[in-house]
Amino acid sequence: MRMFVLVAAMAAVVPTAVWAQTEDPDPAAIDIVDAIECRLDAPTFNALLFALGDDVEMVQKRGWTKVGSKNLMLAEYKLSKPITVAGHYQTRRIAFTSSAVLAILDLPDPAPLARELGITNAADSGQLLDALRKEGPVPSEMAEAMRRSGKFLGEKVVSDTTEKATAETRFGSHTVIARNLSTVTSHPGKTLYGCSYRITVLDKNGKPL
Repeated sequence: MRMFVLVAAMAAVVPTAVWAQTEDPDPAAIDIVDAIECRLDAPTFNALLFALGDDVEMVQKRGWTKVGSKNLMLAEYKLSKPITVAGHYQTRRIAFTSSAVLAILDLPDPAPLARELGITNAADSGQLLDALRKEGPVPSEMAEAMRRSGKFLGEKVVSDTTEKATAETRFGSHTVIARNLSTVTSHPGKTLYGCSYRITVLDKNGKPL
């Protein structure tokens, strides 16, 4: 799976100090709901992600079943029993990207949940149209297609931390943990809800590598 290849490649170039923590997390003990609800730190989430890519036995012990996906950016699993996320939404389907884990909800319209969470739609067609019209005329066919798309893409930052480089580590890091809410054309009638754990490696001057 392309996602796990990407994460493995990141591990090869990211300094150990960026991923390190006091105790190595046990991927088998990580609660997937904690991951979805942004209750993990980034190293713990990445430990889970690496394990899923390398340890087929661990997936089987969890009772998960790999599901084929039309979306190459998502690695999907069916869980052995339903989980409850965002307070009261149940699902047995989850998906991973290279930096996030998402619950796949039977929710055609994410707007009510977005209001509960205080998440705004960065892909709002009205706002996009207004921005495009500032640059020039927008063909009516394009405007209508954008209105019909109903695309939702939003996030709310839970944690934003920066660790500066030291003489010992030589590298720093910028970590952003954010609650995500989105829709994708590969999953009509569904809403993807979860958490992203993004780490950017910084040089000694605090600049991204």
